[in-house]
Amino acid sequence: MNTKHSGMIETVKDGIVAAIKGTGDIVQATVDTITKMLSTTIKDTGKVGTSVTDAIADVASGAVRGAAQVGADLTKAAKGIMVGVLRGTKEAGTEVMGTISHTAHVAIRDTAEVGGDLEAAATGLVQGAIEGAKELGVSAEEAASAAANGALKAAGSVSSTAVETVRKAVTKPINGVKVALKEPELAMSQN
Repeated sequence: MNTKHSGMIETVKDGIVAAIKGTGDIVQATVDTITKMLSTTIKDTGKVGTSVTDAIADVASGAVRGAAQVGADLTKAAKGIMVGVLRGTKEAGTEVMGTISHTAHVAIRDTAEVGGDLEAAATGLVQGAIEGAKELGVSAEEAASAAANGALKAAGSVSSTAVETVRKAVTKPINGVKVALKEPELAMSQN
């Protein structure tokens, strides 16, 4: 991976690996690591020319890779990613639904890249969006839909099988919330 932000991805990945091994609590370890990394990075975004969107992508990518490296439950890791991103960006005043959708998109894309369980990741992302929405005082239904649609959009660029897997995960009520979906545009041909 040759992105200019690969240092941040590696730092987050290493932090996630250490935190999960240290505590065993996948959700809390992920939330704490991401919240800390994002709030620090966002404070520095003006200084280094990184956007909040890039910072979110980097921490989500690093967290997926770290969780995959230690074989962590991706439902729990994805939930932690979403809650951590929402807590870490709260001070920056980012648009919540856009942040949720973007986070889900990156997490599903990277889960596919590392050969992870897309259904588990999609479920966890929606769970995290619901929890984060409650903390931020926004609609849990809208948050769940934003996560599900971000996940579906990413799956659409992976394969039709990935779309079906993610759709199956997010069309079940999650934490008592029914998810409204938009159909993704598939990035590949249907033959």
